[in-house]
Amino acid sequence: MQNKSIAELFNFARKTAVVTGGAMGIGYGIVLRFLEAGANVVVADLDEKVGNEKSEVLKKDGKNVLFVKTDVSSEKEVKNLIAQTLDHFSGLDIFVNNAGIYPQKPVLEMDLALWEKIQAVNLRSVFLCCREAAKVMIKKGGGNIINIGSIDSLHPSMVGLAAYDTSKHGVWGFTKNFALEVAGKGIRVNAIAPGGINTEGVAKIMGGGEQVKSVIKQFAEKVPLGRFGEPDDIAMAALFCASEASAYMTGEIIVIDGGVLLK
Repeated sequence: MQNKSIAELFNFARKTAVVTGGAMGIGYGIVLRFLEAGANVVVADLDEKVGNEKSEVLKKDGKNVLFVKTDVSSEKEVKNLIAQTLDHFSGLDIFVNNAGIYPQKPVLEMDLALWEKIQAVNLRSVFLCCREAAKVMIKKGGGNIINIGSIDSLHPSMVGLAAYDTSKHGVWGFTKNFALEVAGKGIRVNAIAPGGINTEGVAKIMGGGEQVKSVIKQFAEKVPLGRFGEPDDIAMAALFCASEASAYMTGEIIVIDGGVLLK
């Protein structure tokens, strides 16, 4: 295989990427890096207001971006997302399954509806999106799928996240098996396992304001690298996984947690 320059390896021009949960947090960080690398990007998110607002700002900056309101747990809406991507950009090369929720509730206090909602948004969505994206990628000879798991895919972080942990263990298991299934069809499937990341969702759970700063400071003191993660930390790993720099990697998970799992 002919060696390519770093610029060539990370050149996403004429490539189209879909990022679910792309309007905020980790997803939006990934969107920005993919756009910087030259890709067309479809932002899929349930929050129509924020998704449209951010997409319009990016368009004014000359970026090729499309927002599609999507409930990733719905088969119908996932199929619509793929259809709109193909209609607008005439292709699909990269798909990032980032959308997820993480309500905290002990098992003994959890009702079935909440359990099933978490599994639907975090795990069923990965199945649906991978299946539909892969169908398109196979026709064009290959593609790249990145599933955003969690360090909780590998080890529980706290009581109250049993449903979330179950879904994220499932994401990791599905990633490995699906990677095996589609490797011969030119599709690579990898996962990223973030640790604590400073996002809008985390801030909302913590209550906002000074309380967020206090919790982040306490958490950072427990991280070997001494800080909370930022969305761009995950975006850089996604950029690597989606690029030809990772051409010989599939069915793998990259842990980005500042060293938390070392303890």
